[in-house]
Amino acid sequence: MRVVIAEDSVLLREGLARLLDFAQIEVAATVGNATELIPAVQKHSPDLVIVDVRMPPSFTDEGIRAALELRRRDPELAVIVLSQYVEERYAVELLTGETSGVAYLLKDRVADVDEFLAVVRRVAEGGSVLDPEVVSQLLTRQRKGDPVDALTDRETQVLALMAEGRSNAGICAELYLSESAVTKHINAIFTKLGIPPTSSANRRVLAVLQYLAANSAPEGGGRQR
Repeated sequence: MRVVIAEDSVLLREGLARLLDFAQIEVAATVGNATELIPAVQKHSPDLVIVDVRMPPSFTDEGIRAALELRRRDPELAVIVLSQYVEERYAVELLTGETSGVAYLLKDRVADVDEFLAVVRRVAEGGSVLDPEVVSQLLTRQRKGDPVDALTDRETQVLALMAEGRSNAGICAELYLSESAVTKHINAIFTKLGIPPTSSANRRVLAVLQYLAANSAPEGGGRQR
């Protein structure tokens, strides 16, 4: 695995590099601003990019915009976004479209070394990881019950695979279903979760977020798996 790190904090940048090196993960390059990130990726062709949301010169959205551009150029490039706070707008934008190989983590997550390295490997392999706090803020809602509980066992299986970043073809292969059957289940999921076809956001992403929120709810506040 080859990684490029984009982080303006020298201490965090070098700390991440040393951590990955210790785990025998190659760090191809480290950069301190978003302007240098895209050329570094073009030069080193990494499998994974770790990028801070806010970077010089304005410390607003340079990092996440660079990450989005990289994903547009190469949807198979894995990206881990680090942020000090939950940036809801950017989280939704990053998760709209293909969600495999994407993670959005608060920087506090990096403090748990084993967990962070597990996330790195999972995302590099095509998995998707959202910090529970990100999920909580994206899906703050007041309602009785949870629409996820209305799904059938098969629909729940399909949604769980969607949450892992599986495509329709991947779900077909995993569950030994036809493409039309998977499409039928996904449409039923959208209907039961109240996600209309006219939704401006990606319907698949919204369904996955509801699933993750249901699974991260505290005991008594949602289903546990």
